[in-house]
Amino acid sequence: MKTALLFPGQGSQRVGMGRDLAHRFEIARRTYQEADDALGFALGALCFEGPEDDLTLTQYCQPAILTTSMAVFRVLVAEKGLRFDLAAGHSLGEWTALCAAGALTFADAVRLTHQRGLFMQDAVAAGEGAMAAVMGLELAAVIELCVAAQAEGEPCEPANLNGAGQIVISGHHAAIDRAVAAAKASGAKRAVRLQVSAPFHCSMMAPAAERLAAALAAVTVSAPAVPVVANVTAEPTTDPVTIKQLLVEQVTAPVRWEESVRALAQAGVTRAYELGAGSVLRGLVKRIAETIDTTTIGEPHEVDGFTAAAAT
Repeated sequence: MKTALLFPGQGSQRVGMGRDLAHRFEIARRTYQEADDALGFALGALCFEGPEDDLTLTQYCQPAILTTSMAVFRVLVAEKGLRFDLAAGHSLGEWTALCAAGALTFADAVRLTHQRGLFMQDAVAAGEGAMAAVMGLELAAVIELCVAAQAEGEPCEPANLNGAGQIVISGHHAAIDRAVAAAKASGAKRAVRLQVSAPFHCSMMAPAAERLAAALAAVTVSAPAVPVVANVTAEPTTDPVTIKQLLVEQVTAPVRWEESVRALAQAGVTRAYELGAGSVLRGLVKRIAETIDTTTIGEPHEVDGFTAAAAT
């Protein structure tokens, strides 16, 4: 029986996240202070007090989500003796997983995710890109819709393969609109544009990937203490060179979350803890692999309910 840690990605942020945890646990307070010091601005105050409009900006919400998850992780390690065998994260969450596993220092992870957010926001002019969620169609059908919706300079590509019939597509706004209309006509249960600031995980993010590669080149990545399942390959990895390469590729490649969860199950994981804000991943895991019992931990009472024996 193995235990995995799961870390959420962008979209899980909310004003007030981590506030009660930091009030209760000194190590959580220090985590937010370390983030503030690394970034040179008050990330903790933004998490605790908002404003929401600023917290949802990509360059802020990425380090904010990572910091909140790491605060929970550190509390559980210090207070409850948390141990784990594998880790995985959804998009941005992969950075948190690598940090928790020791591949990245916390300061580097905070700085790089802030830069990653800036690079991704700068890659595409406001309003040019879009993303949409398609429910109830198989991947092959969604790929066909994307191909048909594309035009010169207007890409449309699968971005998040979340499982349970949920696929997010990303690309030029006109192509996404065409794909949404086609998906509805093809019998999709639901097809709707998402409120996002950029078309993540598609070829339009290539400029961001190039800038991230340059930033990563100056940072040391160590071998993680446990394997981390990569979004790009849906396979556990421990090689630092490969990790750097996959973090760059992840910016333009789809998040293979369904396959990643199945990889955890195949590795013998029967218990998982989703650490941080929200519980999106718990719901996805339940629909993908019923053999994995997933618990969300982000608030003090959830920490209180955790016992070290449960994670051994």
